[in-house]
This record gives sequence, structure tokens and C-alpha cells, in this order.
Amino acid sequence: MLRKSILVVDDSPTERRMVSTTLRQKGYQVTTAEDGEEAISKAKDDKPDLIVLDVVMPKKNGFQVCRKLKMTPATKDIKIVLLTSKDQETDKFWGMRQGADAYLTKPLDGSMLLDTVA
Repeated sequence: MLRKSILVVDDSPTERRMVSTTLRQKGYQVTTAEDGEEAISKAKDDKPDLIVLDVVMPKKNGFQVCRKLKMTPATKDIKIVLLTSKDQETDKFWGMRQGADAYLTKPLDGSMLLDTVA
């Protein structure tokens, strides 16, 4: 069985490492990106099964990235989990409106993340 490939996108090296480590320990194949533009490029090139995407980032925020990927035929079917410190209901509403499949808030709850990506 092929391992699920996951692209982790966060401008914080610490957050990227924490999320990546949690996923790798469960056997997922993980690649990373540091900002929204790199995320779009890697999503198009690598076609991951799932993207864990921060919202607050330079260049393009997670909402913009999510909308762009969901509007692009080659990437529209990739599942996207927004993982962010933005915890207001309006943030969640807009995240889901942009096409996100799930919305999780920081600080990271490893078991909730694993349940969501499974």
C-alpha cells in the first residue's frame, strides 16, 4: 500500500517541524513549503494526497492558497486542512468557504491532526 503524501505549509520552521514529525511518525510521506507561493508550486508539481496549510503567511495567505488550488483543475481534488491560530467562527467560515476540507486551530493537538488526515 502506498503511503499517503502530505504537504505541510507553514512560515514557522518550528510549526513545520512539529507537524511534519507528528505525521512522519505515523508513516506519512511528508514534504514542506514555507509560504503560499511555494505551496501552490509544490501542489501542482507533486500532487500530494493532502495539504496541511497555515493561514497567516507572507506572500499568499492560506485562504488565498486554498481558493487558488480549489479553482485549478489539476489540484482541485487535493484535500486541504487549514491549521491556524485564527480561532474565530468567521475565520473558520471563510476557510471552509474557500474550499478547505477541515479547519484546525493551534496549538497543535497531534491526535486531532492525525484523526483529521487519516
